[in-house]
Amino acid sequence: MITQAALNKEIDLIIANAIREDVGPGDYSSLACIPKDASGKAKLLVKEPGIIAGVSFACNVFAYVDPDLEIEILIKDGTQVEIGDIVFYVTGNSQSILKAERLVLNAMQRMSAIATKTNKYASLLEGTKTKILDTRKTTPGFRALEKIAVKIGGGENHRFALYDMVMLKDNHIDFAGGITQAIIKTQNYILANKLDLKIIVEARDIAEVKEILNAGGVYRILLDNFNYEDTREAVKIIGDQCLTESSGGINDETLVEYAKCGVDFISSGALTHSVYNMDLSLKAV
Repeated sequence: MITQAALNKEIDLIIANAIREDVGPGDYSSLACIPKDASGKAKLLVKEPGIIAGVSFACNVFAYVDPDLEIEILIKDGTQVEIGDIVFYVTGNSQSILKAERLVLNAMQRMSAIATKTNKYASLLEGTKTKILDTRKTTPGFRALEKIAVKIGGGENHRFALYDMVMLKDNHIDFAGGITQAIIKTQNYILANKLDLKIIVEARDIAEVKEILNAGGVYRILLDNFNYEDTREAVKIIGDQCLTESSGGINDETLVEYAKCGVDFISSGALTHSVYNMDLSLKAV
């Protein structure tokens, strides 16, 4: 999995690139009408109920734009919030607050939406052994924040990218000449290159589950688009030989039924690719 140092680097890159994109040579709206030494105060106002996420990131943004800005946090990441709640106050140079405003809102609105949806899924799974996972179906350039939001909402992160876990999906298997060939080639590659990587292999039916088990050395089998009956059968066949994961069009209406089949994980791209931003605003006070 990705290290905290690598994750922090990703966050720094997101902030630098977003400010470059948004501010460019200057925030002329603020430069034109607000004195450069003017001070102000703003509040992060909640306008829709949900799980708040991105407070820590907002602090990083304000510190990047202007280290002298002061943040008073009233509500921490992962907290259920209601309309009218104030998450934090930011005080300092007015131009700096305005320069950071849009990035803070864009990030927190999306992160909070993801955390809220993840929290709903995680709550539905309470009482089962199954845990909810995200996927790589994230917004390009924004993945680190979306992965963090999933964790804040009570979910778990799948691999971060293509480099921290091997996942042999249908196209890999077909291009490699079959499941057994794909697994053997991967194991040899990992050994030859002295890599510490776990292997997940996608199965499309029960026959492929059996072939994966026969090849051996797999960390987890992904049961892709299996129905309930086949999922239960696959879980029984796999036993404790490796972990199990269900994926493929699973939503809040089918989530619990798949968990009842006994899988260890359910992965859902919908946590990150099908959310609507939570309504937040940064208002001068």
